[in-house]
Amino acid sequence: MVELRHYRPEDLDALYAICLQTGDASRDATPLHSDPQLVGHIYAAPYGVLEPGNVFVAADSEGVAGYIVGTYDTSPFVKRLEQEWWPGLRARYANTSGMTEADLHRIAAIRQPPETPSDIVARYPAHIHMNLLSRLRGQRIGSRLLGLWVEQARAAGVGGIHLGASDTNSGGIAFWTRSGFVPVREEPGVVWFGMDL
Repeated sequence: MVELRHYRPEDLDALYAICLQTGDASRDATPLHSDPQLVGHIYAAPYGVLEPGNVFVAADSEGVAGYIVGTYDTSPFVKRLEQEWWPGLRARYANTSGMTEADLHRIAAIRQPPETPSDIVARYPAHIHMNLLSRLRGQRIGSRLLGLWVEQARAAGVGGIHLGASDTNSGGIAFWTRSGFVPVREEPGVVWFGMDL
């Protein structure tokens, strides 16, 4: 049995672990990184720390194995990251000796976070990230997590949600398309999706 629930502070390690184990276009990125937290620093942990009320997790008998994280308003969240999240990480990763190529790619994103196109943010102000370990896939857990997040966002008056999917993640692209998101732009490495609420 899989329980879907709001995030709790003790789930933070699970966010990091799941993010790493799905960090290569939904495949395990563990072999690519010497630092197991780097992917999670970008795509999962800041939401649990800064906006825990906008995080849901899926847990089975082995523990938390999936999550959906996000923010209702991207622009203020980006500013908050710049004030409260990135400075400590930039100091932590000032020395990159011994890092893998994948590590360096993530550290570059910490130093200069990529920007979502402003017109996409204007139309779809909220954004999300979602990942499931393989043992939860194929059971509609992702659909249920997404449904919880969308329901809560609608109740809060959010007008639209966007996300970026790796252009090599065919399963993810198929999922988002089935779930009511429409592709709004393709850029090198990423397909941007949006959904009006």
